[in-house]
Amino acid sequence: MEDTAAPTATAEKSSYRYWVREATGDAAPLPVPRKLDTTANGNGNDGAAPKLGSVWNQAGTWEEKNLNSWASSRIKDLLGSLEALEFPTGKASIDEVSKCSGDAFLVTVRNKKRVGYNYELSLRFKGEWLIKEENKKVTGHIDIPEFSFGELDDLEVEVKFTDSLASDDKMRIGKDVKSFLSPIREKLRAFEEELKDR
Repeated sequence: MEDTAAPTATAEKSSYRYWVREATGDAAPLPVPRKLDTTANGNGNDGAAPKLGSVWNQAGTWEEKNLNSWASSRIKDLLGSLEALEFPTGKASIDEVSKCSGDAFLVTVRNKKRVGYNYELSLRFKGEWLIKEENKKVTGHIDIPEFSFGELDDLEVEVKFTDSLASDDKMRIGKDVKSFLSPIREKLRAFEEELKDR
């Protein structure tokens, strides 16, 4: 004969309880959303110093803002305005920023603003060099595989050619094209300063 009382006794000894909101009149009402006042952020005329971050984050705990759209557009504008360079046997200019991908952000932590980014770039160049006593048009890309905030001194570029060239011409022209590194670095420093002011 089976003992049917055992499961009931175990269920009665269980300490698990749960709360269910019933649809009765004595339940607490659901919260109603309300628009926050922007002057409550210390940006009013009360003389208080303005606080960083959003109105809802008055304690300035943690808030992250995505700046990808602005940053990508700004990097393209700055690098697109690079001036042409002249070399002993040729000249070159940046034709287009063909790749600009990455992330830029503004983080507010404990009422302190911190910015950062991590990007990779490819710039298309075109130029003309004296090769075998004849001016020849040369095109290619300057690739910057990765760069981030505060690391512009370590910036490295790779030069890739779309035209077929002899290896000694590639070395000579590649060395010339790498001269764009200094003006690229200066434009990216200007970008970092603008990013800090966001």
